Amino acid sequence: MFTSRIGLKSLALVCRSLATMLHSGIAVDRAFTVAADKAGDGRCREALQNVHGAIRTGSQVGTAMRDQGEAFPALMIDLVDVGEQTGTLPEVLKSLSGHYENLLRLRRDFRRQIAWPLFQLVAAILVIAVVIVILGWIAESRSGEPLDITGLGLSGESGALMWLVMTFGSLFGLFVAYKVFIRSLSRRKWLDGLLLGVPVVGRCLRSFAIARFSWSFALTQQSGMSIAPSLKASLKATSNGAFIAAGPGIWQMVREGHALSEALAASHLFPREFIETVSVAEASGTVPEMLDHLSPQFEEDARRDLQALTAALGWAVWAAVAVFIIILIFNIFSIYLGQINDALRQT
Repeated sequence: MFTSRIGLKSLALVCRSLATMLHSGIAVDRAFTVAADKAGDGRCREALQNVHGAIRTGSQVGTAMRDQGEAFPALMIDLVDVGEQTGTLPEVLKSLSGHYENLLRLRRDFRRQIAWPLFQLVAAILVIAVVIVILGWIAESRSGEPLDITGLGLSGESGALMWLVMTFGSLFGLFVAYKVFIRSLSRRKWLDGLLLGVPVVGRCLRSFAIARFSWSFALTQQSGMSIAPSLKASLKATSNGAFIAAGPGIWQMVREGHALSEALAASHLFPREFIETVSVAEASGTVPEMLDHLSPQFEEDARRDLQALTAALGWAVWAAVAVFIIILIFNIFSIYLGQINDALRQT
């Protein structure tokens, strides 16, 4: 569930630093030494030092990076391999730095936009815990039965603690279950395919996947990578199980002589306007250039969809809180109604 992969911020800084040094003529092994000294992350520094040591003994850069386990992303290693073979390593690293910087901005945007809905959810849970404690104190001071506003038999400090464990524990359990579930590609394909059909969520995920595919395919083709590994790396760059799982079928159609646009259309993952764009670019032999030109537009679409998704999540949190408040009100009403009925019977 938790890996030793280098973070996006460190990857962006390393790629930018290496690209600048290699452009200026600094030797590759020396560039990795300097980058390691500048790295603030311990895992990143160790990996770069190991790569430097392997280069000094005659290893290729891509091979040395691959030997570091999961420290470097597979896409980065594949592109470094191609860049090293074609003499375009500085350009490849510069493009990678821009890619990781963009992913970092998107992650920050998502966290910033989702922060308020999450704050509302946490605040609602804490307020309910405080109410449970206060009602327990009132009942204890009057030597009576506490009001069970949750319907779960919770009251006092112990009840509030149990409420917090149940709610936050459930949220953490769902997060862990999700992480374990997506470790299998077949399960990721099923889950991501399901999410792609959900309004708002599916549009956002699809936009991100297409933006990443476009950028990766343009870069891998322009750097000289052959079509098969280029397609595989580009679909893997989407980080979407449905797109990744479609890779073998897409490549099979391309290998049989079908046009790339036809193969992508057969996957039923790409929108029609994207397929038409690829088809026109194929006719003129400018698919990489066209996708490179349109990639920023796809990213902007993804940003707008992200804003729509976070807005929808905010409304969902509001709705969940409102439903819970209504349930509490009805519980309290039924409790007092029961007490009134009991009093009337006694009279």
